[in-house]
Amino acid sequence: MIRYPFTAICGQEDFKLALTLCMIDPGLGGVLALGDKGTGKTTTVRGLSQLLQDIPFVNLPIGATEDRVLGTVKLDVLLNEKRLEIQAGLLAAAHQGILYIDEVNLLSDYLMDVLLDAAATGGYYLERDTVSQWMESRFCLVGTMNPEEGNLRPQLLDRFGLSVHISTPTDKALRMEIVERRVAFDTDAAGFVKRFKSEEELLAAKIIAAQTLLPSVKLLPEIYEVVAELCIQHQVEGMRADILLMKAARAYAAYHGQKKVTAADVDTVQGFVLSHRSRQGAASQRSSRESRPSGDGGKEDEPKKGRTN
Repeated sequence: MIRYPFTAICGQEDFKLALTLCMIDPGLGGVLALGDKGTGKTTTVRGLSQLLQDIPFVNLPIGATEDRVLGTVKLDVLLNEKRLEIQAGLLAAAHQGILYIDEVNLLSDYLMDVLLDAAATGGYYLERDTVSQWMESRFCLVGTMNPEEGNLRPQLLDRFGLSVHISTPTDKALRMEIVERRVAFDTDAAGFVKRFKSEEELLAAKIIAAQTLLPSVKLLPEIYEVVAELCIQHQVEGMRADILLMKAARAYAAYHGQKKVTAADVDTVQGFVLSHRSRQGAASQRSSRESRPSGDGGKEDEPKKGRTN
């Protein structure tokens, strides 16, 4: 199946960056995208799975049963062959890939809790009668929702590492470019993919390099102070925001090949971490990215003024 190239998507730069950061550091705990339908959210997530050499992409249906999500014991094997065999669920199938949930706000709270726990710990225990088996499940959790159809309860909202707000483009030139690219893809998918092949390869290589660099990126004392001040200013509950903001800034620094995190990195990613946690209300995505021209085919921003390698 030919999927729309990740780098060909325009007008979704915040969402693409948040997804990229979670691929660099899965410990960020996933991305929640809030906003309008029909803005290419699913296309963007599918494109990322293709970009990174076809990593697993699992679409979790809202009506999925607990057994289908978590897995179950194969009763026919147990009864007929007197041996235990586990039927892996969707969570296990998403190991080392992406678990995508559209209309995540409609998923049961119990399953949502399990998914978020697995995303944070790298797995879960499958508990069935006398069976208790650990299932490896390290994945990037991506949820999308339209707030007009209901919200997540605050405890679940806080568990998503990053969030972005997506709206329908109002710029005429951007809308025209989005439509032109979609029509070109539908007309000749193979040719369209070839057109973006070099950009896809460059971005994939950049993400892989960032994954390797990530553990060695330095976090200096002054950066801890910047992060603490921001979280106090936004009156966030608990310490999760502080930790995730530091991790997101470190992933962003690694993405740009830096050896240490700067205050500019923190400023760039703070909206992803604080927008759904701030008691002051939704913090806007940082203006440092809003100045980038839209419709650039997914070309990444240049290092900002003040960035040091």
